[in-house]
Amino acid sequence: MRLFPLLLLCACGSTVATAPPAEGTEAPERATVEPVAEPVLDGIRFRPVLHATLEISTPAGVIWLDPTTRGPLGDPHNADIVLITDVHGDHLDSAGVDAVMKAGTRVVGPAAVSEQLASSTDVLANGESLTIGAVQITAVPMYNNHRGPEDGVLFHPKGRGNGYIIEVGSERIYVAGDTACTDEMKALTGITTAFIPMNLPYTMTPEEAAECVAAFSPNIAIPYHYRGADNVMSDRSVFADALADTTVIVAMSDFYPSE
Repeated sequence: MRLFPLLLLCACGSTVATAPPAEGTEAPERATVEPVAEPVLDGIRFRPVLHATLEISTPAGVIWLDPTTRGPLGDPHNADIVLITDVHGDHLDSAGVDAVMKAGTRVVGPAAVSEQLASSTDVLANGESLTIGAVQITAVPMYNNHRGPEDGVLFHPKGRGNGYIIEVGSERIYVAGDTACTDEMKALTGITTAFIPMNLPYTMTPEEAAECVAAFSPNIAIPYHYRGADNVMSDRSVFADALADTTVIVAMSDFYPSE
C-alpha cells in the first residue's frame, strides 16, 4: 500500500489522484492525497506536535488537543479552544494548557480533568456536545476493554476520558484519545479525518486499530500516539497494510519531530 508522509490533511477540498497498484497486482481504485508544500486544505491545518498533542487551525479558530510543554508548541497563547482527553501526564499538562491559552480560551474536558485543572473548564461527559462559535464538539467514549496494569484494573476505564468529534463546516474530525477498539468507535459515521492511537499496552495494536477504522470508514486515517512501552507493536505500516483493500486513505504524520 502506498503511504503519504503528510503533516497536515483535510478530507474536503483536497487535491486527489488515483494511487497506482503495486507492481504485478491489481489494486482497487482509491483516492489518495498528495503532499503539498503548504498543506492548507479547505482552510484547515493539522499540526502534529508530540505524541498526543495536536494543533488544528480552522476558519472558526485554533483548537489544541492535549497541549504539552514537552513538545514544540510554537506561537504561545493562540488557542480559542483546548480539548483535554484524559488525566494521564501525556494528555493533561497544566503548564501546556497555560502556554496556549489567551483571553477567552475555552477549555473542554471530562470531569476527571476538570478536577485537576486550575483553569475554568467546560465539562463534557461521554455522549455530550457543546457548541463554541462555529465549532461543535462531541465527547466520545475512550476506554480499554481488557488491558490494564493489573487484573481487574484498566489503564483507561470507561467514562473517565473523552475522545472528540470536532465539527467545523463540512468537516467531522475525530481524535480518538487513549482507547481500544470499542463498539462506539465502530459505530461512528461521516468522519472525514480520524486520528487513531496504536501503542501497547495502553491502546491498540495496529491490527486492532485497522479493524475499528475499517468499520467506520473515515475518509482519511492518521496514526498518532504510536509510541509506547513496546514500540515494535506500533508499526504504522501494519495498520496501512491492513486497510489496503478499503477506501480509507492512510496518511502518516510525524508526531516525534526531534527523533
